[in-house]
Amino acid sequence: MALRSEIQLTDENERLRAEVQRLTAELAQRDQEATDNERQLQIYAEDLRETFKQERARSQELTRSYTATVRALSNAVEARDAYTGKHAERVAAYGIEIARSLGLARPDAPEMEFGFLLHDIGKVAIPDAILYKPSALTKEERDLMARHPSIGAEIVAGIEFLEEAAKVVRCHHERWDGTGYPDGLRGEEIPIAARVFSVADVFDALTTDRPYRPALTLSESRRMIVHASGTQFDPNVVEAFNAIGDETFMRIAEEIR
Repeated sequence: MALRSEIQLTDENERLRAEVQRLTAELAQRDQEATDNERQLQIYAEDLRETFKQERARSQELTRSYTATVRALSNAVEARDAYTGKHAERVAAYGIEIARSLGLARPDAPEMEFGFLLHDIGKVAIPDAILYKPSALTKEERDLMARHPSIGAEIVAGIEFLEEAAKVVRCHHERWDGTGYPDGLRGEEIPIAARVFSVADVFDALTTDRPYRPALTLSESRRMIVHASGTQFDPNVVEAFNAIGDETFMRIAEEIR
């Protein structure tokens, strides 16, 4: 009886030992599989990082190419109206600062800057006799000049990377009170980038010398813009504009002239 019990105990120990060995082997296999999976994940992560770096480099190169193209177009437009100097570049810089002060997402996004730079591209279709006329324009000439926003929008239409810019090109002469052109948009019907541009554009015009008047001071220009808040300009944009210190505008004007 004792011998049988001893044999049974020995068999049970063998089974336990075999089970422990099986479990140990299975655990080792799972550990190896986990190690292999982790190694594969590390390789995959490295591949993703490398792919991301390559895509980012291509995207940056594409953006640089787009920016160079837009600046070349902007320079071509301003070459026909030399007295404004680097008006479009200053307006773009002012506009980005205003957009940042307003709290817009991605205030320095290329799409917004492209619109600021190309706002007057439609003037390439305006005859020199009208563009440079020293005396007052006739009604017909004014009507033709007022077509330059819609002409500009047609020029950039269908160019995918200028889709957002086209909104500024078409709407940069719209007014908050609805009396602007070409569509008579009112208030928030006007794209926010165009509302920002409007303030930046007038500010630059007021603070630079023109053939018909000398530049106004910053304080005089600010007063005129505040006076037009709620009629020509979006009051929120004017408030954001006024929150920017004179030193910022002076620095931009000094750098871009």
